[in-house]
Amino acid sequence: MADRATPPLLRRLNERAVLEAIRLGAPISRAEISRRAGISKPTVSLALQTLLDAGLVRESGSAPDGPKYGAVYFEAVPDVALVLGLDLGARFLRGAICDLRGEVRARQDLELRAADVDEALTAVAGFRDALVEASGLDAALIDSVVVGVPGVVETQTGRLSLAANVQGLEGRPLADDLAERLGLPVALENDINLAALGEHWAGVARGVPDFVFLSIGTGMGAGLVFQGEVHRGHHGAAGEVDFALLGLGSELDPSGPAISALAAELAAERNLATRLVAPYDVRAVFAAARGGDGLGRAVVEEEARRIALHISPIAAVADVGLVVLGGGVGANGDLLLEPVRKHLGDWLPYPPRIETSSLGDAAVLMGALAVGLRAALDNVFSNRERGAPVSG
Repeated sequence: MADRATPPLLRRLNERAVLEAIRLGAPISRAEISRRAGISKPTVSLALQTLLDAGLVRESGSAPDGPKYGAVYFEAVPDVALVLGLDLGARFLRGAICDLRGEVRARQDLELRAADVDEALTAVAGFRDALVEASGLDAALIDSVVVGVPGVVETQTGRLSLAANVQGLEGRPLADDLAERLGLPVALENDINLAALGEHWAGVARGVPDFVFLSIGTGMGAGLVFQGEVHRGHHGAAGEVDFALLGLGSELDPSGPAISALAAELAAERNLATRLVAPYDVRAVFAAARGGDGLGRAVVEEEARRIALHISPIAAVADVGLVVLGGGVGANGDLLLEPVRKHLGDWLPYPPRIETSSLGDAAVLMGALAVGLRAALDNVFSNRERGAPVSG
């Protein structure tokens, strides 16, 4: 049955609204879809029939608790398309596959022998195959690939810059290289931007429209989310906060290598009781601070001040409601959160809430899946409208 009086664009909008209501509320009745989507029951029925015929929706074998009154319930078909997310780091290639419900069907980490992009490219097709095998699903269902990379993805060219952590990334058209090996369209995104989106989708920033994800590890970067969307800036370089305080003429870097240097400096300048020895491994410094070590505690105190110094200009200008700390250093919330909060409370009239990442090293992957999922949900409609199959 077709509603010839309804313009095609409006029909598509209605179908998308109905599918979204089903995705978020399944198992869900026709009447509840109408209520949630704000669409009349006859219009819902027309959209439902189209979605059922396309294989995007099916009748559910289960129903919510409460009176049923003979109603039929619906759910989205989750595996008509899949999303592959990859996180390319200096030491690991991480990957995951999710379905259209957002459920992760497989996840694996591959340790790289060297921080070299060519090694990752050599491994990526086999890594994809291993993830598909672990998921038990058909590789042909993968809609697209989203890859997090440690560098700026230049808006105009798609090339990578400020990507020194992985040898061979700088200036490379990595999306083309990956697409050639995987036989799929590939979207690149800065890894910290994806970590921010991961926290927004499935972590501590869920439901927060304006926030910053500040990653502090071997390097430092920020993902800025405004009204639920990543702010990339004119060149794609928004969030490169390690450049923010360079003109002050003093050492304010809170990243891992700077922590080791700070420990060496304080050990030479002060007579602090400590069991720490050079070269002052960062994890050892934080562990010592937890045990009351004098040098360790002094380093953590200064580290918290440096982190707060990098947050304060962002918070003062953007007035965000939340800052999420991530990365290997930022994850030490038991030691850092309270002193960072105190500094910001002393310095700012409206200090943001400060929390640590709830996703840890999965944040980038979850962001990649979130971005890919949004595209895949659009693509299943496009494929249907072109008459292409939506399942393998």
